[in-house]
Amino acid sequence: MNNNINNYSEDQTQEFSRKLFAGECQFFAASTNLENLPLPGLPEIGFAGRSNVGKSSLINALTGRKTLARTSRTPGRTQQLNFFNLSGYLVLVDMPGYGFARVSKTRVRSWTNLMHDYLKGRSTLQRLCLLIDSRHGIKASDKELMNELDEAAVVYQLILTKADKVSVKDIKEFSRDFELMRKKHPASHPEIIATSVRKDKGIAELRSSLSLLVAPYHFR
Repeated sequence: MNNNINNYSEDQTQEFSRKLFAGECQFFAASTNLENLPLPGLPEIGFAGRSNVGKSSLINALTGRKTLARTSRTPGRTQQLNFFNLSGYLVLVDMPGYGFARVSKTRVRSWTNLMHDYLKGRSTLQRLCLLIDSRHGIKASDKELMNELDEAAVVYQLILTKADKVSVKDIKEFSRDFELMRKKHPASHPEIIATSVRKDKGIAELRSSLSLLVAPYHFR
């Protein structure tokens, strides 16, 4: 039997991704500096974006768990990189939000530097999901991170959140505008996925996209 996911049909890929993300997912590490990062191993997928863009909510929706990203919540949680092992096949990394934050500038600078150092130097990072609030579009801080990812050759995929708050026309216009921008962003993934956790929109599509990063496995 062919067990290479890259040769699956669309239906097979969706079934593979459904089983993958329905598997056990556990928090296993939190890092506040490069020295205490977990050792590289499984392929990693990072989730980054501005504060309150919906990173934790999206991770919970992808894994079908309402409180997964909250299980590691302690004072200062948003200043850490939080690592979740998905069925022993992938690691999901919940990253600190950037932009507005009700903490000191020194603390913001500290975790921002950590995030940027991780993005530029993590060999097992296969893709960064860069979350953009559909209502606000790409902000200056998003562009800054995109430019940094382009320079570091880290593949990133734009994921629109809260898509239920805007019209289908707005989503199409955003996608069209970004397609024109892509020439300036060589590390960007060509597919933009619009999601809504509240409406369960785009979640299955994102699971399928991320599942393609898994080495050839087959769930029996």
